[in-house]
Amino acid sequence: MQCLKHLFLTDPRADKKRIQDTKGGLLKDSYRWILRNDDFRRWRDDPRSRLLWIKGDPGKGKTMLLCGIIDELEKESPYRLSYFFCQATEDQLSNAAAVLRGLIYHLIIQQLSLISYVRVKYDVAGEKLFEGINVWVSLAEILTDMLNDPSLDGVTLIVDALDECTTNRQWLLDFIIKTSSRVKWIVSSRNWQDIHEKLDNTTQRVRLHLELSESSIFKAVHSYIRHKVDQLALEKHYDDELRGAVQHHLISNAHGTFLWVALVCQELSDPKVRKRHTLAKLKSFPPGLDSLYKRMMEYICDSYDADLCKKILAIASVVYRPVTLKELTSLVEPLQDLDDDLHEIIGSCGSFLTLRGEIVSFVHQSAKDFLLNQASDQILPSGITHQHHVIFSRSLEVLSRTLQRDIYSLRAPGFPIEQVSTPDPDPLASTRYSCIYWVDHLYDSEPAAKTREKDLGDGGVIHVFLQTKYLYWLEALSLLRSMSEGAMAMQKLRGLVRNVEVRELTELLRDAHRFILFHKRAIEIAPLQAYASALVFSPTHSRVRKLFKKEEPDWMISKPSVEANWNACLQTLEGHDHCVDSVAFSADSQWIASGSLDKTVKIWDACTGTCMRTLEGHGGSVLSIAFSADGRWITSGSCDMTAKIWDASTGACMRTLKGHGDSVLSVVFSADGQWIASGSYDKTVKIWDACTGTCVRTLEGHNHWVISVTFSADDRWIASGSLDKTVKIWDACTGTCVRTFEGHGDSVLSVVFSVDSQWIASGSLDKTVKIWDACTGACMRTLEGHGDSVLSVVFSADGQWIASGSYDKTVKVWDACTGACMRTFEGHGDSVLSVAFSADSQWIASGSLDKTVKIWDASTGACRQTLNVGRPMAHLWLDPMTNSCLSTDIGVLNLDLPSVKSQLTQPSLRDVSYSGYGISTDGVWVVKDEDVKLWLPLEYRASESAVVGSTVAIGCRSGCVLVMQFL
Repeated sequence: MQCLKHLFLTDPRADKKRIQDTKGGLLKDSYRWILRNDDFRRWRDDPRSRLLWIKGDPGKGKTMLLCGIIDELEKESPYRLSYFFCQATEDQLSNAAAVLRGLIYHLIIQQLSLISYVRVKYDVAGEKLFEGINVWVSLAEILTDMLNDPSLDGVTLIVDALDECTTNRQWLLDFIIKTSSRVKWIVSSRNWQDIHEKLDNTTQRVRLHLELSESSIFKAVHSYIRHKVDQLALEKHYDDELRGAVQHHLISNAHGTFLWVALVCQELSDPKVRKRHTLAKLKSFPPGLDSLYKRMMEYICDSYDADLCKKILAIASVVYRPVTLKELTSLVEPLQDLDDDLHEIIGSCGSFLTLRGEIVSFVHQSAKDFLLNQASDQILPSGITHQHHVIFSRSLEVLSRTLQRDIYSLRAPGFPIEQVSTPDPDPLASTRYSCIYWVDHLYDSEPAAKTREKDLGDGGVIHVFLQTKYLYWLEALSLLRSMSEGAMAMQKLRGLVRNVEVRELTELLRDAHRFILFHKRAIEIAPLQAYASALVFSPTHSRVRKLFKKEEPDWMISKPSVEANWNACLQTLEGHDHCVDSVAFSADSQWIASGSLDKTVKIWDACTGTCMRTLEGHGGSVLSIAFSADGRWITSGSCDMTAKIWDASTGACMRTLKGHGDSVLSVVFSADGQWIASGSYDKTVKIWDACTGTCVRTLEGHNHWVISVTFSADDRWIASGSLDKTVKIWDACTGTCVRTFEGHGDSVLSVVFSVDSQWIASGSLDKTVKIWDACTGACMRTLEGHGDSVLSVVFSADGQWIASGSYDKTVKVWDACTGACMRTFEGHGDSVLSVAFSADSQWIASGSLDKTVKIWDASTGACRQTLNVGRPMAHLWLDPMTNSCLSTDIGVLNLDLPSVKSQLTQPSLRDVSYSGYGISTDGVWVVKDEDVKLWLPLEYRASESAVVGSTVAIGCRSGCVLVMQFL
């Protein structure tokens, strides 16, 4: 199931098993005490006790305690559990949205029917439901609705290590408190003030303070020590005396801290620690976690690999996410020649670091805290900002050496990102981290003046990198699904050079920033469009285009004429499903809000163009939106006759303003944000109290084209049909109107000359087709029979027949001499927009609003083929040399038509098969045969198009015409 696949972030069951395995397994004697604990039993047995908060200092065994509780509760049939383990060392496990996502996923895999709560939003938004900051609002609504399902009565939710939820922890705490009346919760955390302030005021809370359960914890730690010593004795062949001495020392110095015991036993299990040295080694470890960490740091500093280990610890302490072994190797230069020794070297940092597969992470958050707070002078002697600069410099060096065009060998310029699989070996494996974070490390490094000039000066390392590797970097960002991070990086670089005298770099950065903003969507969808659409549709004076001219497509003979310079449009934001009626900036210009006929408001990051959240709730089109002056609130007016007030940070609807009798066209906040004024189709203006949503005042007193053109065969004349109900004939040379045909009772939608230019046929909203004498203007015949407007008319090549397509979903064939309706073709599911005869008049093609093209046998009316073209076709003509191809607005389509005399079979709907170049059915791509080649930016998509051979012409809504020729 795609929905479940896209929801998946991590499997909490796998996380639990990994944590237990990493810590040497779950020992029952280390947690059983809590089952007899009065506080736990009160939470379990008292229906009024909804929230159990287990808190304690680092290393007290909170995580393993929760693992034990989960195992015990899972044995009891009334309990259905969902749990999540926060981990600050893992980016995807340390934010509030990830917690909800994990809880939802865990509930669904236990009861698949619950996925319906996700599908309500997923079927509208797809994978984007789980992207951006708006994901919190969506997930909170989904989980809240899910928890109200009667089948989840008695469910328990468990979250470990709230202190390690580093992003939006306050949102998570509020959610836990809000929903605790519906479900029972168990949470654990350190003794942190912000968590204390939230949870301590909850009336239904039961607090279990591990430091106040000292005797129980000590007994549990003693059981754990006996278990670990048994393992050591078996592994190291301890005799009874040594075994007893080790156990006694651990019990005397553990002070109720599981982590201290685990770290000491890990050191004793090192093969380099001989049995005869065990007691001496043991006694060198001081009691207390910080003291132990300090001693471990001393060991590292005295080792042969001291410099190397300190460099590794410095990198691990400063990076924004845990790095892989290959990424670490690229950031620590001396490691590059030590592949065979890499695991051993990481092992030398074992009291601080651990390997989880190929990922280097801290053994515990307390280890990282110690290094940054108490050992920074040893691992970061020049300060943390210097280390940021070291990582920046190394990253840029590695990227410059590694990045190249088509690094994954995709080859096809339109190869879609969703079909990209990581090759083995992965050429980006060592540079993934650097690709995304190199600018962030520069930004946080605050380099000295001369370093800044080296980095940010004209001709400096950044200047050279952008001149030689910029497009390759964008391709890599797309492959890593990180284009938004790239756009933000360019914004940061422009900020860094703003006050530096570097004219050339400043100009290049400005151009490169415009480049990524304009082409972000194309490169996100198909990485190699960085060298196709992005270059072809950039202004001719673009510095990036000039620098990478050699990378332009060699399969294009003639490229479209585009503007010389970037226009005022910085970026096009795509995402609404219908017309956008209203847009507004926040006061600080960081956010853009847009309202649409799709009934939603979207909030966009103005720097990156990323949709941050979608506000859903209106029952009609959103016609107007506005931010409050402080940017905290958004108000929107809609066709559903209401205005709404939204929290801009969470996307929650705070209030609905009801009172208008018709659509709300305009809304605005007062400067102080206290009042909202709204204007409506009901001819009134209303003033609302923004705090209460009350209408305080109602202000009353208000009272309130040429459709078709065509040339004659000899190009002497032009015929036009209009909403004024007439057809006009124009002299193509002089532009003089030589004749006006009057007679239709409504708008004229289609006109066409016969091949010999003697006759004109016109179709009208009055449901008729008229045949006119082109010389005299006399109406020769009126063809009646359609049940609705006639949208398209065409003569056969011999002039004997006329075909017409109508709003009534039919095609009719008429005898041009007598005006008799010879045949009616039925089968389309919507209006027929266009009709065309084959050169031999044996076939008729029709294009419909139902997004299909049908091929009909003109003599029998049988439908021989239905093509799923994906969009309405306004123009059709059959190849005069053969019946195997149909020329359309979007290119030449293969028909593979049978002989007219062949046996008739029921036609089946099939997809379009292109022959040569064309435009995709969604209008987004130039295609060749079945392959997409060139992404068309929104500004360059066709309102009209024509394809002849390898030449594609596009008429844009802006009025410009693009002509492209391909090999």
